[in-house]
Amino acid sequence: MNFWETVTGSDLTREYKAFEARAEALPAEYRTAWEEIKRNLSPRSDFTGRNLMPILDGILGLLEETASEGQGVHEALGDDIAGFCAAIAGSEGAADYRDRWRAQLNRNVARKLDRLGG
Repeated sequence: MNFWETVTGSDLTREYKAFEARAEALPAEYRTAWEEIKRNLSPRSDFTGRNLMPILDGILGLLEETASEGQGVHEALGDDIAGFCAAIAGSEGAADYRDRWRAQLNRNVARKLDRLGG
């Protein structure tokens, strides 16, 4: 990966398109689970989404392997896909982008109030 790819994110676009091509080869129930996984993990992304790429690659590999073995998606991930994603992301309390923005806003307001108070 060179500097230009890092700045423009073209490496991420290429990698994401490869993920989607791999996902298209999965059975229908696995594709549905893949869409739900992406939806549940996206709030835990950083600005670029670069932090999720290894996680998505690992999950897609798991889906491909279990599909090739003939297992159902619920056998591989369980019945709670949102819980699976929370466990993969770290924990239920793992910070998402809203939590980070809220903390930043609270720090800024506290700093302003300190200046006004004295």
